[in-house]
Amino acid sequence: MSLEIRQIKSHRDLHQFVKFHYHLYKGNSFWVPPLFKDEMNTLSSRKNPAFEFCQAAYWVALKQNQVVGRIAAFINHRYIQVWNSKDARFGWFDFIDDEEVSAALLTTAEEWARQQGMEHIHGPLGFTDFDAEGLLIEGFDQLSTFGAGYNYPYYARHLEQNGWAKDIDYVEFQVEMKAEIPDKVARLAAIAEKRNNLTMLRAKNAKELLPYAHQVFELINDAYRDLYGFVPLSEKQIDLYIKQYFGFIRPDYVPVVLDGDGRVAAFGITMPSLSRAMQRNNGHLFPFGFWHVLKAMKNNPYADLYLTAVRRDLQNKGVNAMLIYEINKVFLKNKIQWVETNRELENNTKVQAQWRYYNARQHKRRRIYKKRL
Repeated sequence: MSLEIRQIKSHRDLHQFVKFHYHLYKGNSFWVPPLFKDEMNTLSSRKNPAFEFCQAAYWVALKQNQVVGRIAAFINHRYIQVWNSKDARFGWFDFIDDEEVSAALLTTAEEWARQQGMEHIHGPLGFTDFDAEGLLIEGFDQLSTFGAGYNYPYYARHLEQNGWAKDIDYVEFQVEMKAEIPDKVARLAAIAEKRNNLTMLRAKNAKELLPYAHQVFELINDAYRDLYGFVPLSEKQIDLYIKQYFGFIRPDYVPVVLDGDGRVAAFGITMPSLSRAMQRNNGHLFPFGFWHVLKAMKNNPYADLYLTAVRRDLQNKGVNAMLIYEINKVFLKNKIQWVETNRELENNTKVQAQWRYYNARQHKRRRIYKKRL
């Protein structure tokens, strides 16, 4: 059976590229579909502002004119400038359990990166840290979180057989909420608030939170700048993410710490879990998908942590305890029992240490692979 690798050239081709993912994982009880429209927009050079400093190419693998795999390759020129490393990226890598298919797709992405003058290629990664990252290597029997990505166990074997090796891992934890906030967390939060002249923003609705949105992303750019592969977001990217995500946010689930001048000093973004809602939606909010999302926002025992950041001059001063205390209060009020942390770098011991006052288990692991070209 002959194998064909075809590059994506048109909007219709891109639709086929995105749709394959939904076909491959149809019926999988652990996979959470991304929003189809968001996938199309992210991969579109006309819609995604990251293309101001990125270039990309996409391919599908076909057998008997049926799509059996896909891969995307990127070059983020801002990453190369910031990290001084000629590394291409790959992502959106999905395929049937067929070594000929995976090898052909990987070889195609590698050759493209080589032709662009790159020295390495690593992934799975996206345009930014807001795209799904890392290949799942542990936790295949755990429900994925919305936006985190999921893959079958055979993916890692195929990569390693083609000469790819570990670059770094992310770990994820499931945290059990206690019936009461741990005393140590409450005490640390109170001390940090008083000692650093900080206050909590009490936003009653999204409209009151919105004026601080740009400061939140500016803080991300500063606090995350030394983390693996991070590239600062541009103004256009920030505007897009505010428009894309702040409509979903519940202000009570987003603790924001302000300094004495009313500037954002720290924040956390959490939400009731949307995993089951997105499975029912199968990647579409219309015509009935919003109903499942709204239902998930209420009477939901599960929550997801998405982002936290503390301003550099306030790190290691107990400010994280303020965020945890406020989040814990909201979770108790809304009867949240279990929390997913989403990905944390395996060597980020400071972040992982904040769960020491809770019953937490590391239940997922994701890997970034790298190969010299």
